[in-house]
Amino acid sequence: MPGTRKLGRASDHRMAMLRGLVTYLFENGRIETTVTRAKEVRSLAEKMITIAKEPTLANKRRVLAFVTKEDVVKKLFDEIAPQYASRPGGYTRIMRTGPRRGDAAEMCIIELVQEEKKAARRSRAAARRGRGSRAERVKAAQATAEETAAEAPAEEAAAEEAVAE
Repeated sequence: MPGTRKLGRASDHRMAMLRGLVTYLFENGRIETTVTRAKEVRSLAEKMITIAKEPTLANKRRVLAFVTKEDVVKKLFDEIAPQYASRPGGYTRIMRTGPRRGDAAEMCIIELVQEEKKAARRSRAAARRGRGSRAERVKAAQATAEETAAEAPAEEAAAEEAVAE
Protein backbone atom coordinates (compact mmCIF):
# COMPACT_ATOMS: atom_id res chain seq x y z
CA MET A 1 0.00 0.00 0.00
CA PRO A 2 1.56 3.33 -1.03
CA GLY A 3 2.40 5.84 1.62
CA THR A 4 3.06 3.34 4.39
CA ARG A 5 6.82 2.87 4.03
CA LYS A 6 8.84 4.53 6.78
CA LEU A 7 12.16 4.51 4.90
CA GLY A 8 14.10 4.63 8.18
CA ARG A 9 13.30 8.29 8.86
CA ALA A 10 11.09 10.40 11.07
CA SER A 11 7.88 11.54 9.39
CA ASP A 12 8.96 15.16 8.80
CA HIS A 13 12.33 14.09 7.37
CA ARG A 14 10.67 11.43 5.21
CA MET A 15 8.15 13.92 3.78
CA ALA A 16 10.88 16.49 3.07
CA MET A 17 12.94 13.85 1.25
CA LEU A 18 9.97 12.68 -0.84
CA ARG A 19 8.97 16.26 -1.71
CA GLY A 20 12.51 16.89 -2.91
CA LEU A 21 12.56 13.70 -4.98
CA VAL A 22 9.19 14.48 -6.61
CA THR A 23 10.33 18.04 -7.41
CA TYR A 24 13.57 16.75 -8.91
CA LEU A 25 11.65 14.15 -10.97
CA PHE A 26 9.42 16.83 -12.50
CA GLU A 27 12.39 19.11 -13.06
CA ASN A 28 14.61 16.58 -14.84
CA GLY A 29 12.27 13.84 -16.05
CA ARG A 30 14.18 11.00 -14.41
CA ILE A 31 16.07 10.21 -11.20
CA GLU A 32 18.14 7.32 -9.89
CA THR A 33 17.23 6.14 -6.39
CA THR A 34 16.44 3.00 -4.41
CA VAL A 35 13.45 0.88 -5.37
CA THR A 36 11.49 1.53 -2.15
CA ARG A 37 11.95 5.30 -2.46
CA ALA A 38 10.98 5.14 -6.13
CA LYS A 39 7.74 3.35 -5.29
CA GLU A 40 6.82 6.10 -2.83
CA VAL A 41 7.84 8.82 -5.30
CA ARG A 42 5.75 7.18 -8.02
CA SER A 43 2.64 7.31 -5.88
CA LEU A 44 3.11 10.98 -4.98
CA ALA A 45 4.18 12.09 -8.47
CA GLU A 46 1.20 10.45 -10.13
CA LYS A 47 -1.14 12.16 -7.68
CA MET A 48 0.45 15.52 -8.49
CA ILE A 49 0.09 14.94 -12.24
CA THR A 50 -3.54 13.93 -11.82
CA ILE A 51 -4.22 17.11 -9.83
CA ALA A 52 -2.39 19.21 -12.45
CA LYS A 53 -4.51 17.85 -15.29
CA GLU A 54 -7.22 20.28 -14.21
CA PRO A 55 -5.53 23.72 -14.08
CA THR A 56 -7.58 25.55 -11.47
CA LEU A 57 -6.19 28.00 -8.93
CA ALA A 58 -7.06 25.63 -6.09
CA ASN A 59 -5.16 22.79 -7.77
CA LYS A 60 -2.14 25.02 -8.38
CA ARG A 61 -2.11 25.89 -4.70
CA ARG A 62 -2.42 22.22 -3.71
CA VAL A 63 0.57 21.33 -5.88
CA LEU A 64 2.55 24.38 -4.66
CA ALA A 65 2.01 23.17 -1.10
CA PHE A 66 3.88 19.97 -1.99
CA VAL A 67 6.36 20.74 -4.80
CA THR A 68 9.20 22.91 -3.53
CA LYS A 69 9.93 25.09 -6.61
CA GLU A 70 7.51 27.45 -8.33
CA ASP A 71 9.09 27.05 -11.77
CA VAL A 72 8.66 23.27 -11.51
CA VAL A 73 4.95 23.76 -10.70
CA LYS A 74 4.62 25.96 -13.78
CA LYS A 75 6.33 23.27 -15.87
CA LEU A 76 4.03 20.63 -14.38
CA PHE A 77 0.87 22.55 -15.30
CA ASP A 78 2.07 23.87 -18.69
CA GLU A 79 4.07 20.96 -20.11
CA ILE A 80 3.83 17.71 -18.16
CA ALA A 81 0.12 17.40 -17.28
CA PRO A 82 -1.20 18.28 -20.78
CA GLN A 83 1.04 15.55 -22.18
CA TYR A 84 -0.94 13.00 -20.13
CA ALA A 85 -4.41 14.52 -20.64
CA SER A 86 -5.84 11.41 -22.29
CA ARG A 87 -3.95 8.94 -20.10
CA PRO A 88 -5.84 7.64 -17.02
CA GLY A 89 -2.71 6.89 -14.95
CA GLY A 90 0.66 5.21 -15.16
CA TYR A 91 2.66 8.37 -15.81
CA THR A 92 5.93 6.99 -14.45
CA ARG A 93 8.13 3.97 -15.14
CA ILE A 94 10.50 2.23 -12.71
CA MET A 95 13.43 0.34 -14.26
CA ARG A 96 15.69 -1.64 -11.94
CA THR A 97 19.42 -1.12 -12.49
CA GLY A 98 20.93 -3.56 -9.99
CA PRO A 99 22.55 -3.34 -6.57
CA ARG A 100 24.36 -0.22 -5.37
CA ARG A 101 28.06 -0.55 -4.75
CA GLY A 102 28.81 -0.28 -1.05
CA ASP A 103 25.60 -1.45 0.61
CA ALA A 104 23.98 -3.54 -2.17
CA ALA A 105 20.71 -1.59 -1.99
CA GLU A 106 18.53 -2.34 -5.03
CA MET A 107 18.75 0.71 -7.30
CA CYS A 108 16.44 1.85 -10.08
CA ILE A 109 15.65 4.72 -12.40
CA ILE A 110 12.23 6.32 -12.17
CA GLU A 111 11.20 8.41 -15.15
CA LEU A 112 8.18 10.06 -16.68
CA VAL A 113 6.70 7.99 -19.50
CA GLN A 114 6.96 9.53 -22.98
CA GLU A 115 3.74 8.33 -24.63
CA GLU A 116 3.85 10.02 -28.04
CA LYS A 117 7.03 8.39 -29.31
CA LYS A 118 5.97 4.93 -28.18
CA ALA A 119 2.57 5.12 -29.89
CA ALA A 120 4.13 6.29 -33.16
CA ARG A 121 6.70 3.50 -33.07
CA ARG A 122 4.01 0.93 -32.34
CA SER A 123 1.82 2.07 -35.26
CA ARG A 124 4.77 2.05 -37.68
CA ALA A 125 5.77 -1.44 -36.53
CA ALA A 126 2.20 -2.66 -36.97
CA ALA A 127 2.11 -1.17 -40.47
CA ARG A 128 5.33 -2.95 -41.40
CA ARG A 129 3.91 -6.24 -40.20
CA GLY A 130 0.65 -5.57 -42.04
CA ARG A 131 -1.41 -5.47 -38.86
CA GLY A 132 -3.86 -2.88 -37.61
CA SER A 133 -6.65 -1.14 -39.43
CA ARG A 134 -6.18 0.27 -42.90
CA ALA A 135 -6.34 3.83 -41.57
CA GLU A 136 -3.52 3.10 -39.09
CA ARG A 137 -1.38 1.55 -41.84
CA VAL A 138 -1.90 4.57 -44.12
CA LYS A 139 -1.10 7.02 -41.31
CA ALA A 140 2.06 5.08 -40.38
CA ALA A 141 3.16 4.94 -44.02
CA GLN A 142 2.70 8.71 -44.32
CA ALA A 143 4.71 9.32 -41.15
CA THR A 144 7.51 7.08 -42.43
CA ALA A 145 7.48 8.84 -45.80
CA GLU A 146 7.69 12.25 -44.11
CA GLU A 147 10.65 11.12 -42.02
CA THR A 148 12.55 9.80 -45.03
CA ALA A 149 11.74 12.95 -47.01
CA ALA A 150 13.12 15.08 -44.18
CA GLU A 151 16.29 12.98 -44.00
CA ALA A 152 16.95 12.93 -47.77
CA PRO A 153 17.84 16.65 -48.21
CA ALA A 154 20.26 16.47 -45.29
CA GLU A 155 21.98 13.44 -46.81
CA GLU A 156 22.17 15.12 -50.24
CA ALA A 157 23.69 18.27 -48.72
CA ALA A 158 26.29 16.19 -46.88
CA ALA A 159 27.15 14.33 -50.11
CA GLU A 160 27.50 17.61 -52.05
CA GLU A 161 29.83 19.03 -49.37
CA ALA A 162 31.97 15.89 -49.52
CA VAL A 163 32.19 16.14 -53.32
CA ALA A 164 33.07 19.87 -53.12
CA GLU A 165 35.99 19.13 -50.81
